[in-house]
Amino acid sequence: MLSQAQIDQFAQQGYLVVEDLLTPEVLAAVRAEYATLMDELYQSWFDQGLVSKAPDSLEFWDKLEVAYRGGFEWYQPFDISLPHGGITDQTPMHFGPAVFDMVTSQRILDTVECLIGPEISSNPIQHVRIKPPQRAVAQDENRAHIIATDWHQDKGVTLEEADDTTFVTVWLAITDATIENGCLQVAPRQADPKLLPHCSEHQVSIPDQFLDKSRGVPAPVKAGGAVIFDPLTPHSSLANNSDGFRWSFDLRYHVTGQPSGRSFFPEFVARSRANPSDELRDWQQWQQMWEQARHRLARSTHIDQHRWGNDASYCA
Repeated sequence: MLSQAQIDQFAQQGYLVVEDLLTPEVLAAVRAEYATLMDELYQSWFDQGLVSKAPDSLEFWDKLEVAYRGGFEWYQPFDISLPHGGITDQTPMHFGPAVFDMVTSQRILDTVECLIGPEISSNPIQHVRIKPPQRAVAQDENRAHIIATDWHQDKGVTLEEADDTTFVTVWLAITDATIENGCLQVAPRQADPKLLPHCSEHQVSIPDQFLDKSRGVPAPVKAGGAVIFDPLTPHSSLANNSDGFRWSFDLRYHVTGQPSGRSFFPEFVARSRANPSDELRDWQQWQQMWEQARHRLARSTHIDQHRWGNDASYCA
């Protein structure tokens, strides 16, 4: 639960750093679940002769570095969403019991309830972020889940259907997020926050002329803690200048009954004080919802996940 002082700070500044949002047990379970997934991916590459080092000689982070340096597809099998395009019935994604317990954590939901009320849906605009050291990144790399994330607002990455939706983002640290390894930076709320123009050449981002980026305030947080922010709060991430990977999740929650911003992806009721029986409590049902969405989208025409293009004069 948040104190009144924390609630007031969120209202005034548009963001809040909350430590110890996950219990050590939930945090450990998420790490273990991904370690098992990494083991399965690496074993398959080893069995195909694509990597030479034996699996039992490497730890999780070693395998991940081999995967990134070797150009193997590791991100999408880790992600808790589907990509922007090219979806097939074989597109990998990850929905497991530990991640479900994280998303539905009582501590997270208690905190979110203080900010948006007691009827809470898990929003489908969600991702895992595991960012390698900048020294290991190819010069032409521009993916937001690999390099520093450009300045944007989360309302800017939803479709217009959610412009009046009340939601918050919970940026959850699985490893310590420090200035050195690329923590978030946030532009504290000004008097009249509004949706700013964005462009989408490589990442969805706010052009320089619409935001004084010198106002950015770093928001380091320890593993298990989170940076929570309003959808109109501009934010970005710093570059990972450490020697290790930085791991986080982007989780979002909105008021149940309001549009999610990507209605073609599945949402679910995470908490309902009025109708507790509506809450989803089975991780396998959550997984099935995403599998059904993948099957449907694999047979559909392309659906844009963002509203922005690059044809505006300010994108030049």
